[in-house]
Amino acid sequence: MNTLALILLLIFSVGIIASGLWLLLRTANQKLPKVNKDNNASYDRFDEDD
Repeated sequence: MNTLALILLLIFSVGIIASGLWLLLRTANQKLPKVNKDNNASYDRFDEDD
């Protein structure tokens, strides 16, 4: 039973590492949207003039 638990733990950890690398490679080439006045319109209401 101890060997089975070790194998399952190893498979689980390799799966987590592989999924993280896959996600990183998948999102590496995506472009971020440019910030303009329309994107910041919702944040302007929180600005306070001192």
